[in-house]
Amino acid sequence: MRFGSHISIREGYLSAARHAKKIGANAFQYFPKNPRSLTVKEFDRHDANECAKYCKAHDLLTIAHTPYPTNLVADKDQIGLVIDSLLNDLEIANECGSIGVVVHFGVLKNATNPLEGYQRMIETLNEVLSRWDGEALILLENNAGKSGPTGTMVEELVQVRQLTDYPEKLGFCLDTCHLYASGVWDGDNWREVESKGTELDYFAHLKAVHLNNSVYPTRSMKDRHANIPYGEIKVEQIKEFLSSSVFGDIPFVLETPHENNFSHENEIQYLNELMG
Repeated sequence: MRFGSHISIREGYLSAARHAKKIGANAFQYFPKNPRSLTVKEFDRHDANECAKYCKAHDLLTIAHTPYPTNLVADKDQIGLVIDSLLNDLEIANECGSIGVVVHFGVLKNATNPLEGYQRMIETLNEVLSRWDGEALILLENNAGKSGPTGTMVEELVQVRQLTDYPEKLGFCLDTCHLYASGVWDGDNWREVESKGTELDYFAHLKAVHLNNSVYPTRSMKDRHANIPYGEIKVEQIKEFLSSSVFGDIPFVLETPHENNFSHENEIQYLNELMG
């Protein structure tokens, strides 16, 4: 299986790929630019192309993640920045040979019309994708529910993808902590989730998994990641999840705490041993 982690690009895209290989990963995720800014980045194309070549030569799969301020349902005075930033992220990811760019499902707080958030998000996606012709996809990520139930259910993600003008340019990224915290997966009902996702054609468009345990119990609606052996999701439940036949050759990326006593290198080794 393809286990990896989130890796810094402080030393460049190629350096990140080399670091992934060094720690025993065969996949990784990165922020294409400053994770706290929507400013468009003039990036080093040679470095990005060398990263793509290195990943291809060493059988590494990669995904990018949009900066934290990215909001698909932003107000009119901000949405232009979001759109330009997301197009910039897609361009960088494409040059790096990545599968796509992960973006969180948008949540519009205090909306009088419950459908307004969905409408805004679809409009934003249509605007971005109408201007994008590369191979990198936008990967919609499920929410944990900390701002309400919007974006927590498989049905919503599938419906938004179907309602865009360019569904072929959209895929999904599944976060296990979010799935658990929201209560969609309670640890014991994976077969039900698997059946529902298969029926809705969700897994056919799943391109990556954020493999995280949860600090808080299911239905807590709290997004706090824990290391695989040490969270509320039992190791046996994670093993059942990973053993599912619905996952093809996709990256499973850790976004967990990494410290000297249990680094991402240790955690990747642990996962490889867990899965035999």
